[in-house]
Amino acid sequence: MTLRISVIGTGYLGATHAAAMAEFGFEVLGLDIDPEKIATLTAGRVPMYEPGLSELLLKHVAGHEGSTGRLRFTTSVQEAAEFGDVHFVCVNTPQRKGEFAADMSYVDAAIDGLAPYLTRPVLVVGKSTVPVGSANRLAERLAALAPVGEGAELAWNPEFLREGFAVQDTLRPDRIVVGSRSERAERVLREVYAEPIAAGVPFVVTDFATAELVKAAANSFLATKISFINAMSEVCEAAGADVTMLADALGHDERIGRKFLNAGLGFGGGCLPKDIRAFMARAGELGADQALTFLREVDSINMRRRSRMVDLAREQCGGGFLGRRVAVLGAAFKPNSDDIRDSPALNVAAQIQLQGAQVTVYDPKAMDNARKMFPGLAYAESPLEAAEGAHVVLHLTEWREFRDLDPAELGAVVAERRLLDGRNALDAAAWRAAGWTYRALGRPS
Repeated sequence: MTLRISVIGTGYLGATHAAAMAEFGFEVLGLDIDPEKIATLTAGRVPMYEPGLSELLLKHVAGHEGSTGRLRFTTSVQEAAEFGDVHFVCVNTPQRKGEFAADMSYVDAAIDGLAPYLTRPVLVVGKSTVPVGSANRLAERLAALAPVGEGAELAWNPEFLREGFAVQDTLRPDRIVVGSRSERAERVLREVYAEPIAAGVPFVVTDFATAELVKAAANSFLATKISFINAMSEVCEAAGADVTMLADALGHDERIGRKFLNAGLGFGGGCLPKDIRAFMARAGELGADQALTFLREVDSINMRRRSRMVDLAREQCGGGFLGRRVAVLGAAFKPNSDDIRDSPALNVAAQIQLQGAQVTVYDPKAMDNARKMFPGLAYAESPLEAAEGAHVVLHLTEWREFRDLDPAELGAVVAERRLLDGRNALDAAAWRAAGWTYRALGRPS
């Protein structure tokens, strides 16, 4: 009998995972407590911007012409419980207010809501990013609350999605990690992931704790690599060196590699910042806090990049922002996304506005989200409109649209041709040739 799958939580992770499971040929039911989100998904629309996800949804959501009909959505926990043989928990674990630790309330609520309806043997699979040790606790709670008892088994299968590439990363992951206590759980998940496994994707089976640590360790390593090159950027500015050339030279060392060595404004979003903080908090609870003290400096370096960009913008405005117009190109925390959670671009824009400048923001996809979160900023419908009359232009999210801008055309609308490249992604020579004063973090002026 073919497995039927429920996906609990339909945010970035859950909506993508549900669509991917339908693409793998399974009957899928997505569950969320938000009726508006469920109505949107049922209509075949995506409540966020993620390249390729809209097309994948329309291919499978029931009720649409030409769809397979394998994917449906509901707000009923009981319906999802009765439907699924495998239940994926894909809810958020944000940073707890006023603390570094992760807020586990959504995961706990998902388990507590689902378990009382589990009357036959099923596999519940956690995909949310959780503090190490959570799976053991949740497995005991699941078995205690489910009528079927230990027939309701838990496994942990961390996600490694990159926003902007989530569909690709789900359908063709670079590895599948499964924390399991039984051969049955492993067998079921091998069936779920049969297609990528057949394509050669490594399937790594571990204990619960190791599976939980893989995600935390991976994000900590990536954050450390980004902050390392940004620390080198600070040294390069002091020494008159070029951080992009330094990164290129370092990248030829196969032990280091060039990926994630792009100096600039630093990382943001809903994962890396809160995940490294939660990892530090959990290490402290385990008595291993000294092992991760370096992550405090990783976090500090990352936040300093934003302050440095504000300082550079102030310098370009003659030492103060009062009466100055600043154009900000970018609002999303990264390109190919409309996610503005902990966005360095918007953080910088808001700081500059608070210091007296008139700030106008443009982003290809994140404008609606930015307006809701930062209603006091001005917004434009194009880069040219944002830059009109500007005394300095800040490039803060590396969208291709910004790399393709014509320096002469943009120069025709600004008050002064001053550009700060917060992502080291633009062609410095081309902008300077068009009469712009070009500055970038970690590079000679």
